[in-house]
Amino acid sequence: MSKKRSILALILALILTLSFGFTLTGCGDDSGSKTSDPPANTDTPPTDAPPTDAPPTDDPPPSEDVPKSDVTLTYIIDRDTDQAGSKAVMERFTEITGIKFEEELRPGGAEGETLLKTRFATGDAPDFIWFNSGSLLATLDPVRNLVDLSSQSYMSKLQESYKQTVSMDGKVFGIPGRTSMGGGWLYNKKLHDDLGLTVPTSWSALIDNCQKAKDAGKTAVIGSYSDSWTAQLIPLADYANLAAVAPNFAADFDAERATYAGTPAAVRSFEKLAEINEKGFMNADYLATTYDLALEMLVKGDGLYYPMLTFALDGIVGNWPDEIDNIGLFAQPADDAANTALTVWMPDGWYACQGSDHFDEVNRFFEFYLSEEAQGILANKSSGNGPSVVAGAPSSPNVYQAVKEMQPYFDAGKTAPAIEFITSVKGPNLPQICVEVGSGMTTPAKGAANYDQDVEKERLQQE
Repeated sequence: MSKKRSILALILALILTLSFGFTLTGCGDDSGSKTSDPPANTDTPPTDAPPTDAPPTDDPPPSEDVPKSDVTLTYIIDRDTDQAGSKAVMERFTEITGIKFEEELRPGGAEGETLLKTRFATGDAPDFIWFNSGSLLATLDPVRNLVDLSSQSYMSKLQESYKQTVSMDGKVFGIPGRTSMGGGWLYNKKLHDDLGLTVPTSWSALIDNCQKAKDAGKTAVIGSYSDSWTAQLIPLADYANLAAVAPNFAADFDAERATYAGTPAAVRSFEKLAEINEKGFMNADYLATTYDLALEMLVKGDGLYYPMLTFALDGIVGNWPDEIDNIGLFAQPADDAANTALTVWMPDGWYACQGSDHFDEVNRFFEFYLSEEAQGILANKSSGNGPSVVAGAPSSPNVYQAVKEMQPYFDAGKTAPAIEFITSVKGPNLPQICVEVGSGMTTPAKGAANYDQDVEKERLQQE
């Protein structure tokens, strides 16, 4: 396939990055209180920041004396992405340059992808966009629609493991908008303790916990299928467990030697999704519940568990800062506790659109976004959802409790990258397929077969 990335290079880069471990830094105040104030100055830089495979770069201080611009840059971002950090960076950039920003919100999942494809096809794209890294990026035909950034000097700050996930045909298209993330099960710690539960390490133990919560009149698992992308977290977060029993699956799947439907361990990921609904563990209105409402349910103890990526923690601290340390995280359990591992996501990011009249201004913003000043702003607005992929990026002054609970998986080498970062194709209709399986409209086996068909269609479109 002409547009496949080098899977071996990506796997090696990811292994090198993750094998160094994920060291939490700057935990500071153990009381759990959060503040938007910057940390006190220190003459000693952190020595345990996550490693990078690009050399640190000293950034010159931004100049307040540069000529101000009257340009307004337009961008599209999905409506569920927390923008506290990126908007703070934009505000600072506007102070320095005069360049302003105008946002347009889009839906998540396949609906949002279709909107972007339509905008590119009609010549109505914004100046830049926020989108996934990994194989889903190929659905936007980046070679045709996005600007190659590989020659920009600031790209040297990015880890190779990240650049591989935003590359195609030898071109690099994106910069990271945030840190890497873990995908697992968020849980309300107080409710967990009140129910007398322990963190499950096997799937059967998780099911037992859910049954106890249900028997106590609680919603065991929060479903938010109104935002269809959230339905895919159980199959996606299960990949590290799948890799433990079928270590060659990703390579064989990408080479079209294996399928989901023909691999029992892959079908099992869909069976787990179906089982949660079959046993009545979800909220009755899961088809109408949104992502935002799901977070509120979790924080308020109206639900016990929520399968989700750790970027959700930024949304929680933004709306319920006093509750953030009551939210924990564990990896999606495998059938055999010995195989339970954490699935890790590379960050979404920013991409410049071809055809913009303002690429110079977009490029200037991207350069600033990766600067020491901007990365410091991001760190102070977010406690970090995982290791940074930007060389020399400062650590957050505080670390979420849920992120601390990721540490043992990294220490034990029990992590694996999400499959979309080690294969060249992801079927764009996985969210809707997961809604159908997770709501009982179709069987796990049929869902797996439908996903194989979805991937094959995407492969044909990319050829």
